[in-house]
Amino acid sequence: MSHTVEILSVGTELLLGNIANTDAQMLSQGLSELGLNVYYHTVVGDNPQRAKEAVAIAKKRADIIITTGGLGPTCDDLTKNVLAEAFGKKLVFDQESADRIKSYFTRTGRPMTENNLQQAMLPEGCTVLSNDWGTAPGCAFQAEGVHVIMLPGPPSECRPMFRYRAMPYLQSLSEGVIASHTLKLFGIGESSMEAQLRDQMNAMSNPTLAPYAKEGECELRVTAKAATDEEAQALLKPTVEQIKKLFGSKVYGVDVSSLEEVVEGLLKEKGLTLGVAESCTGGLIAKRLTDVPGASQVFKGGIVSYTNEVKAGVLGVPQRLLDQFGAVSAEVAAAMAEGARAALGCDVALSSTGVAGPDKDDRGNEVGTMFVAIATPAGTHVRALKLGNRPVRARLRTQTAHHALDLARRYLAGLPYEDTPSR
Repeated sequence: MSHTVEILSVGTELLLGNIANTDAQMLSQGLSELGLNVYYHTVVGDNPQRAKEAVAIAKKRADIIITTGGLGPTCDDLTKNVLAEAFGKKLVFDQESADRIKSYFTRTGRPMTENNLQQAMLPEGCTVLSNDWGTAPGCAFQAEGVHVIMLPGPPSECRPMFRYRAMPYLQSLSEGVIASHTLKLFGIGESSMEAQLRDQMNAMSNPTLAPYAKEGECELRVTAKAATDEEAQALLKPTVEQIKKLFGSKVYGVDVSSLEEVVEGLLKEKGLTLGVAESCTGGLIAKRLTDVPGASQVFKGGIVSYTNEVKAGVLGVPQRLLDQFGAVSAEVAAAMAEGARAALGCDVALSSTGVAGPDKDDRGNEVGTMFVAIATPAGTHVRALKLGNRPVRARLRTQTAHHALDLARRYLAGLPYEDTPSR
């Protein structure tokens, strides 16, 4: 049976924009992994009447309603009351949940006020979703042909509650096994990727293929349903292999989290080290590399050479190159990478230089003019980039960092650089 899901987020702070609705994003991603279709996101404030109206609408168009927020001890925490009333259920006191709440306050050394026990009032006959990360328990029940799951709002509680409490419940609703693989691509736009796969995606039913656009890269998720995991994997394999063949080296990994994770895995595999010299990215490449656990095994360090004085004095970029070509040039990018390799004593070095905006540089280079380079024992290679003249610094820096890491991936994996000739 195909399910339709609506995510109902409760909280005036969401409507006011005081906080971002990261819960809904996380839930949609997790539900996609389960092969469940999220058709609607609704946000409603801490108002009983408007919350009742939102639930009434959700009941008509979804057979799974997942709520976040509104399970706390204060007067504006109204989710359970509204949902229980909407489905004709009484709220009853759950002693086990009350004991867990008391234990939480004892364990954390905080005083417990009596209103915290309101959180132990749960819809009669529900499945209690115990909360080991906070005080408010979640719950799940089925009524009127609809499955209702209530989760706490704080992301530090909502995320593990969904992963370890709600997901097993949802999996029990599905006959058989749902499995998926995510392919990560870099070097192709979402529209181009989708155009090559549109007819196939429209024709597929099991497995299914769904594209996702990320910041500067793309994802393709292949999902299959079968009686066993082995059968599901057998369904997935031909499609995964077909996509890898279609897009070639633009596919940088399957079921990996990031380019930097792939780069560090290749460095460890080959016993090599890496360093970076950054100008326009301002340390972003180094940050991404050090965000990966175990980075100290392969990452030597980074130099943020934002001025010409640092490029010349620390990295040893010849002054004649800076004078003749300017800081934003292929020649200086190459010299920065070579200087970083020498200064840091690493096997491989990356560099970045460019115009992140909001204005042209003093040599007339447009915003989005970027150069990344890689220096290796085999030589130095520069990639020239024209990323558009939109003055969005963060996006331009992210894309530039992607390109630098892609150079490292291609070198380490023995793949062609697919751009300008090597120096």
